[in-house]
Amino acid sequence: MKILLENGRLTDPSQTMDETGDILIENGQISRIGPRLRAALSASEIQDTAVFDLTGMVAAPGLIDMHTHLREPGFEYKETIASGSAAAAAGGFTSIACMANTDPCNDNRSVTEYIIKQARQCGLVRVYPVGAISSGLKGTALAEYGDMKEGGIVALSDDGKPVMNSHLMKAALEYAASLKLPVIAHCEDINLSGSGVMNESFFSTELGLPGIPSIAEESMIARDILLAGYTRTAVHIAHVSTKGGAELIRTAKKKGIHVTAETAPHYFTLCDESLRTFDTCLKVNPPLRSREDVEAIKDALKDGTIDAIASDHAPHAITEKDVEFEYALSGMIGLETSLALSLRLVAEKVLTLPQLIEKMSVNPARILRLPLGSLALGAPADITVFDANHSWTVDREQFFSKSKNTPCNGWQMTGKAMMTLVDGEVKYNALPDAK
Repeated sequence: MKILLENGRLTDPSQTMDETGDILIENGQISRIGPRLRAALSASEIQDTAVFDLTGMVAAPGLIDMHTHLREPGFEYKETIASGSAAAAAGGFTSIACMANTDPCNDNRSVTEYIIKQARQCGLVRVYPVGAISSGLKGTALAEYGDMKEGGIVALSDDGKPVMNSHLMKAALEYAASLKLPVIAHCEDINLSGSGVMNESFFSTELGLPGIPSIAEESMIARDILLAGYTRTAVHIAHVSTKGGAELIRTAKKKGIHVTAETAPHYFTLCDESLRTFDTCLKVNPPLRSREDVEAIKDALKDGTIDAIASDHAPHAITEKDVEFEYALSGMIGLETSLALSLRLVAEKVLTLPQLIEKMSVNPARILRLPLGSLALGAPADITVFDANHSWTVDREQFFSKSKNTPCNGWQMTGKAMMTLVDGEVKYNALPDAK
């Protein structure tokens, strides 16, 4: 059956498109785009077409989350590939890249192929495995990149753990470059972060919690930029949270070093002052930073220093969060709130809507070298439909994710995914029935 999306705001930065119109989907691809497409269809074609009215809504290239933790294999009590995929679809994501810190970790082809097999079985969103930089995530020896790439990985990262050995990181960048695999760097000097649990600041002193200085992140960003420049390779910096880190990336780009970067919604929404509640859902790594850092992250998004917005979806069970702050695991879930939180940047005029779509679809596709992020004719019909004005209240008990560790429970949000299509198939739908 064909699908016709009518009267939507079609926003595709890859084609500098931002206009009202229709999209016709046939055989899993975008076959026509333009105004009043229904009039061009015959009576028999109309009978074989599901028509959805998108008046007041946006149709964009499918959102791509390039930084997700799905926990399977090994930690299925937190999240499975199926539950994470369902959460992604409900959040408007058509594709997600899942990090390697599973058990066993994704440092070999068999784990990579297992993830892909499980994703195909649940058949919701595209799941792209990210392989480990180092064997066992131990930071002492390189994993087998070539074999993992043949198995289906799209990038490399030890996310959750930094690669402290600079010689190993240099070798990883060179080896990955030869295979055209992006390297996603978790930038943290563990000798500086130590036993810290929140940003080192006035508030960490006030709360009596050990702090993590911003330089723990910034010193490693600087190292990885230097390594990329020296080896003439590329590096992608994950979850940037500090003003100093953003400035290092900005300077490196001006020098022509091949560096890209992402941040997560919590780094432009929340600050360390919020931890006065001792809500363990606010414990993340890197930690929530100062108000000044939050504004600097917004500035870096606005001027293009930060290329992408990723959720860093990190599910944990209640038993791992409902403990003293020092003992709680780091991370919050984000797949089902990322779009609404990111749309605040549009409301605040930090970004235009096309710029936001660029950072949540076009740029992630470019960085990960995926043939996605476009509404071009003949492209796969991966489409996110959202209502930027839809008001709703976060209820974590209604989430598709198995874990509920969000600090946003009870928040009033504006903006919500209404339909998610992958290869022309509806994977999530909150719209009225098709005509």
